[in-house]
Amino acid sequence: MVASSLKLQDLIQEIREAKTQAQEREVIQKECAHIRASFRDGDPLHSHRQLAKLLYVHMLGYPAHFGQMECLKLIASPRFTDKRVGYLGAMLLLDERQDAHLLITNSIKNDLSQGIEAVQGLALCTLSAMGSAEMCRDLALEVEKLLLQPSPYVRKKAVLTAVHMIRKVPELSDIFLPPCAQLLHERHHGILLGTVTLITELCERSPAALQHFRKVVPQLVHTLRTLVMTGCSIEHSVSGVSDPFLQVQILRLLRILGRNHEESSETMNDLLAQVATNTDTSRNAGNAVLFETVLTIMDIRSAAGLRVLAVNILGRFLLNSDRNIRYVALTSLLKLVQSDHSAVQRHRPTVVECLWEPDASLSRRALELSLALVNSSNVRAMTQELQGFLESCPPDLRPDCASGILLAAERFAPTKRWHIDTILRVLTTAGTYVRDDAVANLIQLIGGAQELHAYSVRRLYSALAEDISQQPLVQVAAWCIGEYGDLLLEGTCEETEPLQVGPALGYTEEGHVRGVRAGPRITLCAPRKVEKEEVLALLERVLQSQMSLPATRGYALTALMKLSTRLHGDNNRICQVMSIYGSCQDVELQQRAVEYNALFRKYDHLRAAVLEKMPLVERGGPQVDEEAKESKEVAQLSEAAPVPTETQASKLLDLLDLLDGPSENAQHPPPLDPTPGDTLIHLLDLPCAPLPPAPIPNLKVFEREGLQLNLSFVRPPGTPTLLLITVTATNTSGGDVTHFICQAAVPKSFQLQLQAPSGDTVPAQGGLPMTQLLRILNPNKAPLRLKLRLTYDHFGQSVQEIFEVNNLPVETWQ
Repeated sequence: MVASSLKLQDLIQEIREAKTQAQEREVIQKECAHIRASFRDGDPLHSHRQLAKLLYVHMLGYPAHFGQMECLKLIASPRFTDKRVGYLGAMLLLDERQDAHLLITNSIKNDLSQGIEAVQGLALCTLSAMGSAEMCRDLALEVEKLLLQPSPYVRKKAVLTAVHMIRKVPELSDIFLPPCAQLLHERHHGILLGTVTLITELCERSPAALQHFRKVVPQLVHTLRTLVMTGCSIEHSVSGVSDPFLQVQILRLLRILGRNHEESSETMNDLLAQVATNTDTSRNAGNAVLFETVLTIMDIRSAAGLRVLAVNILGRFLLNSDRNIRYVALTSLLKLVQSDHSAVQRHRPTVVECLWEPDASLSRRALELSLALVNSSNVRAMTQELQGFLESCPPDLRPDCASGILLAAERFAPTKRWHIDTILRVLTTAGTYVRDDAVANLIQLIGGAQELHAYSVRRLYSALAEDISQQPLVQVAAWCIGEYGDLLLEGTCEETEPLQVGPALGYTEEGHVRGVRAGPRITLCAPRKVEKEEVLALLERVLQSQMSLPATRGYALTALMKLSTRLHGDNNRICQVMSIYGSCQDVELQQRAVEYNALFRKYDHLRAAVLEKMPLVERGGPQVDEEAKESKEVAQLSEAAPVPTETQASKLLDLLDLLDGPSENAQHPPPLDPTPGDTLIHLLDLPCAPLPPAPIPNLKVFEREGLQLNLSFVRPPGTPTLLLITVTATNTSGGDVTHFICQAAVPKSFQLQLQAPSGDTVPAQGGLPMTQLLRILNPNKAPLRLKLRLTYDHFGQSVQEIFEVNNLPVETWQ
């Protein structure tokens, strides 16, 4: 059976000639049977050949685990041909998950102690490829001895093996500290590159090693200056750049050594300036060295001029024809925009040009950087550019672009009119892509600007007449028409704010026109007069449109009802619409229509009071204090004023009883006791409930780079085993947190249900927080432990955090 087996070359040829997958499997199964028989018979002369064929079969994806023990036998063989194949098989077939890999520890130790360079090289390669933590601890001393061997071949492999050992077992760093100082004097570039990599790993994992190697900064500076200024042999030159791999690795090590250390940073400042000015950027190798130099300058305590030079280098990268280099430049500038905002601002025109890149990843990075560059001085120009991009950008970028424009307008709006115009343009261009809170924010903004009510309702009416497909725009327009419909019919509106015209029309940002200052003026706009029937017809068109959502129809229905008190004349048309929707299949619309019909028929005397205009609300004001002050004033007035015959409470009870019998049979309740508690109990017809339990204190569980996660707790009184946890994510940094996902896990004795979050973006600068509800059922009332995993993108980097919350308040489970 052994004699009939194929040679490796014949096996490869026969597998390649197989026309179907079934023929290939048949050839491999037949040959694997021969290999098993050879292993079983213990043929020492052909074992390495059989294992070589098995390794080829393994690389094709077929099972080859039965050759693991044969690898161990060949490694223990004294012949080099057997050791070579045995070590190769061990690297391919063995790993840490299999206990058999520990059986070769003694064989590797014996081979490392031999004086044969080739055998030592095989053992070191195998150890660095699949050595587990146990093997690294057992063989660390042997590798440390080989670091100072006279042979450069062995020293280079020993250094790389030491790097693997440090990554596996960081506590072994003390063993490799002394040889590293000697290895830095090496002239062999391979050994020097491995040594710098080893020192980098040691400094990243050990504060003591970091302090120890700060002494070698002058030596590293000298080595790098030699590479940059004097050059080296042709064998180490890549596209005219002297050993860029070694330069990049030294720069990375200098970045670690100079971070938060003034003396080391001062030592390398001059060198970094030389590298930045003398590196050839016509080749990709030079760009790699230059980019690593920029990262080093930005991470250490470098001089201000050097940081400006680094930003300018990234600005030159933006003009490169290579898309990868432009992407790297945009990502790096996005990280620097917070610390060096003014320097990055100089390259704003180039960044804006990158918005129209055909590459989606480049365009997205340019959008993130453009939004980060918006401030109070350039908000008009940047918003105009972003709005132009919004009109033609791909659909997957529209949500981020629209949200970014709205946030920038909210933070840096120069005037309320400009703010309203900006939001209206976004809603008109990409209304279906805006965030859920855009409608509420615009309504609140318009409601708080009394001087702009007439202007806003006319703008919205015109936009609605042109297009009713953008649902957020239709909702805002319907609300404004319902609130300020009387202003719509007046025909003129006054705007008392200064008129700001952009540079494209001949006006500067400061309001100058050809040297003449454009001061405050009143603009009288006299469009075509709008008739009542046109307004009603437009709202009916919204109600009848197939594109209108149920929520949009609800806005339009309420707007029609409000217009019955805003516009003078007959309300029969409005009553007819309410009657039609009284039998609508949508329950919400049906309920509204029925209640509005009842207002017309039974409580017409209360209709004007119920549908009066909303009060002005100042955005961002201390509403809690204002409400407390207003309630106090109302209480004082109620004490001083006499009780009228028909109290406000009785009117409210009438409104709550709209669906009862005809109004003539309705009886008013007796006067209520003015005590607030008794009034509330009689009003809602509920029994007196006990006082609610004391609130559970909130808990902050996470904070990083401005992103903060807080937990608030509620235990419903009727279900003591149920705990409701609201996860609130806020962001005080300068960049949005996007693609935010919060996942939770609890012990098996608990039941956890995650509700859908309010969104996946946490806006910058303390914008609207993102919330998510967790429902946890604790039937045994056991102590609660919670494990959270957060994944999100921030400043162009993907972040994943996993942590456990063990300090939950006792009130959450007792």
